[in-house]
Amino acid sequence: MPVLDSYAVDVPEISYARTADGVNIAYQVVGDGQVDLVFVPQVMSNLVIFWENPRWSAFVRDLASFSRLILFDRRGVGLSDRPGGVPPLEQRMDDVRAVMDAVASERAALLGSSPDGAMAALFAATYPERVSALVLYAVPPRAKWAPDYPWGAREETARRVLEESEQRFARPDYVAELAQRQYPTLASNQEALDWAVRATRLSTSPGALAAVRRMNLEIDVRTVLPTIRVPTLVLHRSGDRYVPVEVGRFVAQRIPAAIYRELEGIDHIPWIGGPDDVVAAVRDFVERICREKPWEEAEPDRVLATILFTDIVDSTEKALTLGDARWRELLSEHHNRVRGQLARFRGREIDTAGDGFFASFDGPARAIRCACAVRDAVKELGVDIRAGLHAGECELIDGKAGGVAVHIGARVAAEAAPGEVLVSSTVKDLVAGSGISFEDRGVHELKGVGEWHLFTVAAPRADF
Repeated sequence: MPVLDSYAVDVPEISYARTADGVNIAYQVVGDGQVDLVFVPQVMSNLVIFWENPRWSAFVRDLASFSRLILFDRRGVGLSDRPGGVPPLEQRMDDVRAVMDAVASERAALLGSSPDGAMAALFAATYPERVSALVLYAVPPRAKWAPDYPWGAREETARRVLEESEQRFARPDYVAELAQRQYPTLASNQEALDWAVRATRLSTSPGALAAVRRMNLEIDVRTVLPTIRVPTLVLHRSGDRYVPVEVGRFVAQRIPAAIYRELEGIDHIPWIGGPDDVVAAVRDFVERICREKPWEEAEPDRVLATILFTDIVDSTEKALTLGDARWRELLSEHHNRVRGQLARFRGREIDTAGDGFFASFDGPARAIRCACAVRDAVKELGVDIRAGLHAGECELIDGKAGGVAVHIGARVAAEAAPGEVLVSSTVKDLVAGSGISFEDRGVHELKGVGEWHLFTVAAPRADF
């Protein structure tokens, strides 16, 4: 088969955006429409190699015909930097923000598909002020089977898929098998299969791909879906053989006011097997939202945030032992150290009450690391704290976070033992790939907010 010459392909200019943690993200801008549209990359991407594929290039140029289309390779893939480890969802969100900032996009529509669409959903819930509209195409909110989610993979199946993805990486026979489920209409097209082998090899590596898929298996954004307040369109093909159409219906039912459109076809990949229908649906929705500009009526009053509560263990006894003057000195140094860690991990102090702190974060892993850092920093003062975290939808009241999520966070903190960082299951589900490990603390009845599954952060230090 003749090898495509990438130099003969019209590849748009490649630029780099630098994230807050110093990672360079490769991106391209195509088109000059009035609507900014960010196409969130899938597990594999390469801003040069993908332009060699006529189906992909036609698809993105059609998207760019009505938008200023923003493409990028996420960290660890394609032309972007490949730092060690697997990027958790909040680092992937940082990549999007860095690219949007680099191209001076204050607000953009997001188009996400497949498992990486979960990040787009989380971004829209966390930063609604940056998102004009959200389009989710065949996005599973969870990968593994659960009693209330029958479309996920069982443990044994998931393990086998992970092993095969690494052991048979980019092998032509393995790619052909995947094609039967992901893009069956081209499963017998040898040219398409050969390109898929080439694109896989030049986008990632066996270990990196297996690591990302292992992380994706742990992600669960089902609790995030009801917190999405931006206009949302959910697309799914009726005969999708990779992600069942029931998943699309499930997602749409859980996002407030989401529009659901079921398209004809059996291919999972949006730019194969009827891409015109996908482009037309995206265009109609995004252009309508941008004409109506609903964000001009009112700024978002609800966001997804991670709530942290801390307080000093046995503070009354310690105050009585030390006396007023020494206790005030200790408390002042405690507050300084807590605020130093909040600044380090991008936390926002909401309130203090005596020896307790209430703060919010835009990423759950940062919130956990901050809690551990606070615990370690004040331990040097001879002080133990307890910390509790919960992620949920918060109401913005006079710029401060409120609502049920805050009450749940306070109740979680009340269950924590001295020196313990305790989190709700919602927090745990959102930090896959962060390197943070947990120990199961079981289901607890939290006063006034029902039963919650809680977990202890197992890592002993803040710098894990």
